[in-house]
Amino acid sequence: MSNLLENQTAVITGAASGNGRGIAMRVAEEGADVVVADIQEEPRLEGKPTHEKVRNETDRDARFVECDVTDPEMIADAVDAADEFGGIEIMVNNAGIVLDPASIVDTDMEDYRRLIEINLDGVYAGTKLAAQRMIEQGDGGSIVNLSSTGGINGQEQITSYSAAKGGVQVFTFAAAADLGEYGIRVNAIAPGVIKTAMTKEDREYIGSEMGEKRKQREIPLQKFGTPRDIGDTVVYLSSDLAGHVTAESLLVDGGITNTQ
Repeated sequence: MSNLLENQTAVITGAASGNGRGIAMRVAEEGADVVVADIQEEPRLEGKPTHEKVRNETDRDARFVECDVTDPEMIADAVDAADEFGGIEIMVNNAGIVLDPASIVDTDMEDYRRLIEINLDGVYAGTKLAAQRMIEQGDGGSIVNLSSTGGINGQEQITSYSAAKGGVQVFTFAAAADLGEYGIRVNAIAPGVIKTAMTKEDREYIGSEMGEKRKQREIPLQKFGTPRDIGDTVVYLSSDLAGHVTAESLLVDGGITNTQ
């Protein structure tokens, strides 16, 4: 730990589990207090709630706020909760869902709209509301949006997900253009396959005998990523090390996207 985020406060959506939980732990380890914003307090896998884990394993504070990112008022409440720790410096729009793999011709439009509402509209609202508060505070800030490799190259059987994450990519660049004058940096992270509950089925297939050969052939680093890898990237993008970095999308995919 090097206290890269000392005395800052991060609001992280979808932080009860998976990537959000990994992000919460890493920013806390680097000195930030954390608002854990999620629709449920308990993690989807075993373990203590994220805010308790932060308190027990780091020297920082954290609190849980119930937040459904389809409701802007609940996002606003999460942003307001950062006032308990002195205001918001970091916003991470991480919450998202996936659908069962299906061709576009077999995808239900209601499922599509639900995915867009969470994965894209939720990012838009989170960015907007955090930016408004950061502008009021007058000290700039960092907003990090979770995209995906599927939002860069498009992938079969996940057209809805690719559409939403592609939207996150371009929206991030546009928001960075709007907010730069206020000292607010807006960046995205595009993960590949990360070890979370959400990717369990995908990893089990790739981890089969056939899939293991595919993994070794396609992923240059020959391993899956972890939520800590995503947390490390958030720490970098939110710290002074990235003080001149905005409108950027960083691949965290073991090299697969750019070597196909």
